[in-house]
Amino acid sequence: MTSSSAKVVDLSSTSSQSIIMQGRHVIRTEMAGLSRLAEALDDAFAAACRLLAGPNRQIAVTGMGKSGHIARKIAAAFSATGTPAIFVHPSEAGHGDLGMIVRGDVLIVLSNSGNTPDLRPVINHARRQSVPIIGIAAQSGSMVLECADIALPFPRLEEACPANIVPTTSTTMQLALGDALAIAVMGLKGIGQADLHRLHPAGTIGLALTAVSEVMRPPQHLPVVYRQDKMSRVISVMTSGCFGLAGVIETNGHLVGVITDGDLRRHFDVLDVATAGQVMTPSPKTIPPEMLAGDALTFLNDHEITAAFVVNAALAAAPPLGIIHIHDLLRLGLN
Repeated sequence: MTSSSAKVVDLSSTSSQSIIMQGRHVIRTEMAGLSRLAEALDDAFAAACRLLAGPNRQIAVTGMGKSGHIARKIAAAFSATGTPAIFVHPSEAGHGDLGMIVRGDVLIVLSNSGNTPDLRPVINHARRQSVPIIGIAAQSGSMVLECADIALPFPRLEEACPANIVPTTSTTMQLALGDALAIAVMGLKGIGQADLHRLHPAGTIGLALTAVSEVMRPPQHLPVVYRQDKMSRVISVMTSGCFGLAGVIETNGHLVGVITDGDLRRHFDVLDVATAGQVMTPSPKTIPPEMLAGDALTFLNDHEITAAFVVNAALAAAPPLGIIHIHDLLRLGLN
């Protein structure tokens, strides 16, 4: 049988409003920390970004305890935005992992107090290897900031924990500062959407960054009719497909209009004698093949349409290259 110092609390005695208020206090305390951090950024931040964006081999990020967890995330953020980065555990570093840090790297050291003794061997190794150090800590005059080539102190504020002990506000500021560095460096290096797609080929991010041309229905499946076609054929094309519309093309194949269920209702009285050209909505909404799938979903939602033809937007008149339906995007995992 084990003993515990934790108190037994009657959960029913604490009101929901009291719990919500405590949660809001934590979030607001951390928000205040982020606001102070944003105001504290100065030329040292710009210098750190220029150093990190330079021709380095990789970025090594280290930290102990909760700062170590944040350091892992910061390393991942740099890697995900086009700058190779690794996490080096301070304790493991002294058992051979110091070899992960070599000349040509940049070292980022995270610590709340700035005096964590586990960090000393990593810092000493970096200095012997002439590896520049960016120090992130809250305590001015601390070992981490004193040893750093570029010091990035963050405001020393109360933690959101009632006892002012559990790292909360401090780790939130560390995380935000790491994200700010990674995104600013991404901008300095000119990393764009195409680069991010190469780094995120899988998952929802990869799909959102995929060009429409890669996920659209190909030309052989297009529901199209000619301008002079009778509406009986148009309705047949619309009902035999699964798009709820028909594109209207000229004899040269150029898309000139679209017919939807709304067009059928508006021209119900003349459907037996009208042609596709008389019923269609001219100059339909189209999507260029280079548009990203995520943007295409937004486009369809914003225009309250379920499908659109894919057309080369650079041409005044062009044949449809494919068609994209909102259900195709949703089935692929976009939302």
